Amino acid sequence: MEFRQLGYAVQIYNDKNFSRAAEKLHIAQPSLSQQLAKLEKELGVTLFHRTTNAVEPTHAGEIFVTKAQVILDLVEQLRSEMNDISNLRKGKLVVGTLPITGSHILPLVLPEFAKRHPGIEISLVEDTSANLEQLTSSGSVDLALLSLPIEETTLDYRPYATEEICLAVPQSHELATAPEPIPVRSLADEAFIVLKKGQGFRQITSDICAEAGFAPRIVFESSNIETVMSLVAAGMGVAFIPNMIAASKKGKYVPVFKALTDPTPSRTLVIAERRGRYFTKAAEAFIETLMEVTSTERGARQA
Repeated sequence: MEFRQLGYAVQIYNDKNFSRAAEKLHIAQPSLSQQLAKLEKELGVTLFHRTTNAVEPTHAGEIFVTKAQVILDLVEQLRSEMNDISNLRKGKLVVGTLPITGSHILPLVLPEFAKRHPGIEISLVEDTSANLEQLTSSGSVDLALLSLPIEETTLDYRPYATEEICLAVPQSHELATAPEPIPVRSLADEAFIVLKKGQGFRQITSDICAEAGFAPRIVFESSNIETVMSLVAAGMGVAFIPNMIAASKKGKYVPVFKALTDPTPSRTLVIAERRGRYFTKAAEAFIETLMEVTSTERGARQA
């Protein structure tokens, strides 16, 4: 059994497709198939069932991939420790992020980090909250930028920012000209546009409404916060929006953003990591940069 074959099996498992896995591994598909066949022959078991539409792991495949991921993660941690010895001159950091957060925070953080640590390569993984928690727990992601609450019990987290949440309404809506702030409980009869399940801000929306004593009447769902705001602007409903996103939206064809009260909702942004995992100097340096940049940006917005 060769070490590279472990990575091949994990990639096939993740993609459920030989062509996509081969492309990501930068090898030819026939070579990938041959390596898997060689591994299965050596082990004496079938790891994957091939069908016309997908590749599915067998029971043996599930066990093999789980153990292989642990081995690959241990090797990556060893590599990280050795990179730390070289005083941040080189290395790689895999950062998971929610699209709703990454699109507004990372453009501020990544240029500054690259200036401070040009030898550290940053690889970004954008996904839903649920998937990012799993990826961080498995070690596929070094750290993830998420929002509370976090469901995965194997993760630790540290807060780096708290921001209020506002209400987006169409410009033609009666609330567009109403005095601020608007009580959350007065929105019980409104049509809500929300993010799809599995995204952290979807749960935040439900929690805000529950605290005010009602369940949101959902009329549209989207996986993209920009689409949510576009639907609001088109008059299809209302939505809760983080202030950092609302502050960046100006122009004629955007929603009107209103402050909320009773309660005044907010979200806590956190950096999540797997409990007990070796935390590299590169990761610490990234967090230090993140903290400094977001603090400076928050101060600039308040000024």
